[in-house]
Amino acid sequence: MNESVLIGVQLLLAHVLTDFVFQTKAAVVHKQAKKAKSWFLYLHALLAGILTYLLLQQWTSFSVPIVVTVTHFFIDLWKLNKKEDNLRVFLLDQMFHLLVLVAAWWYLNPAATSFPELLSELSTNTSFLAVLAAYLIVIFPVGFIIGKATKRWQEEIAADEALNSLESAGRVIGIFERILILTLILTDNFGAIGFLIGAKSILRFGDSKSGNTRKQTEYVLIGTLMSFALSIIVGSLVRVLIF
Repeated sequence: MNESVLIGVQLLLAHVLTDFVFQTKAAVVHKQAKKAKSWFLYLHALLAGILTYLLLQQWTSFSVPIVVTVTHFFIDLWKLNKKEDNLRVFLLDQMFHLLVLVAAWWYLNPAATSFPELLSELSTNTSFLAVLAAYLIVIFPVGFIIGKATKRWQEEIAADEALNSLESAGRVIGIFERILILTLILTDNFGAIGFLIGAKSILRFGDSKSGNTRKQTEYVLIGTLMSFALSIIVGSLVRVLIF
């Protein structure tokens, strides 16, 4: 394995072990209750540094483990002082940790390209730009197109008392659905798309048995087929462009 990749995996593994494997529910509850006075918080941050040191196996270098320990402590303290521990706070917490790990990886990898050079290389890389554009297209413009195209049917079933779904759930499902389809196409796993269609058909069959109206089922089917078709078209165009 390439040394730079190995360093990245080691740093990430140390973080996963610290935050998700060795952190018990009791420790989380204690930290939330005591915050900066919780000895679990200090032990947790210290564990992050120790695991980083052990996995990197750079026995004479302590700078990265110390930085990981200190930043892990303050990032977790920031999270503990937030009024709500919701998904947004969790994602921000993990993003801050990952930014520290990226900086540590950059520091430990002398051959790493400088940030301006990396941006310059990516901005002129056809494959990267094409894939990035494809994901942005299936997430935003395609969702907008489907929403506009199915608006009249959405309004028609909006007053249906049998309609009982989570707010914006369909939009979120559609986004992940299109991301998954595009990923399968770009990784040359066309057959798996059939399993995805089959799984969704089973779910719709369950909906029909639970009392959802035919109009609602047809509306979801139209949106699903449009979502699949547009994602497949975008993915196929990208494959033609970069492969």
